[in-house]
Parts: sequence; structure tokens; C-alpha cells
Amino acid sequence: MTSPIGGVSLPGIPLVGALGGAAEVGAVVPAVPAASGEGFASVLTGALEQLGSLQKTRDAMAVQAATGDLRDVHDYMIAAQESSVATEMVVTLKNKAVEAFTEIMRMPV
Repeated sequence: MTSPIGGVSLPGIPLVGALGGAAEVGAVVPAVPAASGEGFASVLTGALEQLGSLQKTRDAMAVQAATGDLRDVHDYMIAAQESSVATEMVVTLKNKAVEAFTEIMRMPV
């Protein structure tokens, strides 16, 4: 996970467009080698932190839209969609991890 506002991505998966983030639209994060020490837990932690950041951005823009301070509604819609996609990705990642753990626990000793 790399971009705090530009979108949530796993190594090797394209980033979502940026709203003030450092990532460019269509940028790809290089795959993390196993020797780097990046484990699944750190990737998941990063995803959750970025999800929180995306949700805070979405919430702030929703308040701006409600008070009439938001210049472009497009910015809010993009932030809301990024947050939605990030939420779906984190939930899917969690479900796959639970599924893998369950499958491992079913293996004979």
C-alpha cells in the first residue's frame, strides 16, 4: 500500500487516481520482494491506515459539500468512489486471508 490519498493498492496493482496524492493516475507499485521483510500483516496494516485516510478525506469533502464550500462536486464523487473501492478491497483481502487460514487449519497434521 503506498499512496495515502491517491488510492489503495497492493504491490504490483495499479493505483487509483489521485486527489492531491503523490501517485499519478495509472501508476503501478513495483512488487515487493520477499527478502524486504514486508509481511502480510504490514501490508494489511497499511491498507487499513490508507482506508482510514480515504474515508477521512471523503467525510471532509462531504461536509464541504453540505456547507457549500466545495468547489467541484466531482472531487467529492471521486473521493467517495475511491473510499468505496478501497473498502471493498480490504474486505476482500480479509475474506481471502480468513479463507486461507481456514483451509490451512483443515490440513491433516
